[in-house]
Amino acid sequence: MNEAPSRGWLARLRAGLTRSAGALSSGIAGIFTGRRLDDAALEELEDLLIGADLGVRTAASVTAELAKTRFDKEVSPDEVREALAREIAAILAPVARPLVIDPDARPHVILVSGVNGTGKTTTIGKLANRLRTEGKSVMLAAGDTFRAAAIDQLRIWGERCGAPVVAGAVGGDAAGLAYDALTRARAEGTDVLLIDTAGRLQNKSVLMAELEKIVRVLRKIDPTAPHSSLLVLDATTGQNALSQVETFSESCGVTGLVMTKLDGTARGGVLVALAERFGLPVHAIGVGEGIDDLQPFAAESFARAITGLEP
Repeated sequence: MNEAPSRGWLARLRAGLTRSAGALSSGIAGIFTGRRLDDAALEELEDLLIGADLGVRTAASVTAELAKTRFDKEVSPDEVREALAREIAAILAPVARPLVIDPDARPHVILVSGVNGTGKTTTIGKLANRLRTEGKSVMLAAGDTFRAAAIDQLRIWGERCGAPVVAGAVGGDAAGLAYDALTRARAEGTDVLLIDTAGRLQNKSVLMAELEKIVRVLRKIDPTAPHSSLLVLDATTGQNALSQVETFSESCGVTGLVMTKLDGTARGGVLVALAERFGLPVHAIGVGEGIDDLQPFAAESFARAITGLEP
């Protein structure tokens, strides 16, 4: 899952981030139209960036960088946006890392978790479709045993991309199902096993313990599993995403992030705050419901799109 973003995807990314970019651009224009970069302007800019969910540290580093080079000079809104885009890209570049499949794992086990409503099952379907187009054999495990709809949805994705689905009864033991799926995937020499899990609030200790149990059971078969533990985050939750990363990391050792629903919010800046605070790889982002609307994360493209600049 490593490729340069296409022009079509860049256009969708820019369109998807319109709300986030609009909030930043209008705020910057309001502060810097016909004005010098003084202490008051820097403070207003810092407040704007914090309000856009970019995080306190990111806001401070951006304003400090501007102050170094442009202090007491008249600066245009476009200059500020260009400087902001450069700073955001520098923060995001280290975490823009593709999801790499270990060819020796057979299967490479990907555990997918997150709170309710983030789009985990849809993300799994889109990842499976992408992996299949790359020529890999994929198996899906319907570990969200709480919802019949999630099981049905995963079966539909399996049919669409030609991937078998391991499913059990509604209300069944998710850890047991994960165990069965890994056993079968190993026997069939499958390249990738994607395991769905039930949505759970990060403050529900019983559900988080179930996630830990799934990991323990997988390791009875393969001590190195899961090889990837993806946390799917909904961009509309803003700063709440930070506590989700903390809690899920404790339960299932999150190795990478997927951010969805960037097209439905003005809070896309939270991705920058996540990158600066945790440094976890951001493997993919989504800006729509289409099968191709989940794409590998590209730092510079995102940074320019969220500041309203041409990619």
